[in-house]
Amino acid sequence: MGPSEDPGEATAPRVLDDRRDATRYRVLVEIAARQPAVSQEEIADVIGVTSQAVSDYVRDLVDGGFVEKHGRGRYEVTKEGVDWIITRTDALSEFVSRVSEDVLGSVDVDAAVTTGSVEEGDEVGLEMRDGVLHAVPEGGSATAVVVTGGEAGEAVGVTDFEGVVEYDPGMVTVVPVPAVTEGSPPPLDVITDRAAGAELVAVGGTEAYALATRADLRPDVRFGSATGVSQAALRGLDVLLLVSTDELSRHTTRLREDGVRYEVRDSLER
Repeated sequence: MGPSEDPGEATAPRVLDDRRDATRYRVLVEIAARQPAVSQEEIADVIGVTSQAVSDYVRDLVDGGFVEKHGRGRYEVTKEGVDWIITRTDALSEFVSRVSEDVLGSVDVDAAVTTGSVEEGDEVGLEMRDGVLHAVPEGGSATAVVVTGGEAGEAVGVTDFEGVVEYDPGMVTVVPVPAVTEGSPPPLDVITDRAAGAELVAVGGTEAYALATRADLRPDVRFGSATGVSQAALRGLDVLLLVSTDELSRHTTRLREDGVRYEVRDSLER
């Protein structure tokens, strides 16, 4: 490996720029994770280098005062070693944050389901179908550029958006279901009729779930229904929400806050 190099002299960028410094960092971290009983063979397997290479790195770290040897196979990271790990880890964290915020954050990429085969660089139209953004190779009033290609039915990345995706937000029909202490549930045929005109059925509360299953309905949303119903309607789906009366206020409050159109229908009203 050549002459020993003091890890304390390495500047933060070298953890990424210099392979030797990066390996030294990983060896020191693995020692800290395993101390005091340290197997150099295990570290070699994890890092992907030879046991001899790990032995050389460990000797350098001991000579530099970053690791203390207590006997055969027993090592402990010193305060200086811990400080060195922290400074390099902080530098890496700052670098990752900068990449995430300044680099990736500036690239606005959304996922869309493509209706046909597309390649990187293709211009596609954008449509909202069944509450999901779709990329249409034939084009449309709203367009984007494909950044990751795919075949029909696959999710692809799109960016460079132009125009507005035209679709009408959905409507939520809310049917309160009495709590078990408040009375009998509504007739099943009323619920079946309501469901016939909905694109999605959601339930909130045990009483509502029981009513849906008795009406041979399979709810699309059972958990997190206050959020799920609102998001579905905002994406253009008409929703039937069966909700227990003790859950009613929480659900309608969320709909109002999100600006979703809804109506509360009497459970006996046809």
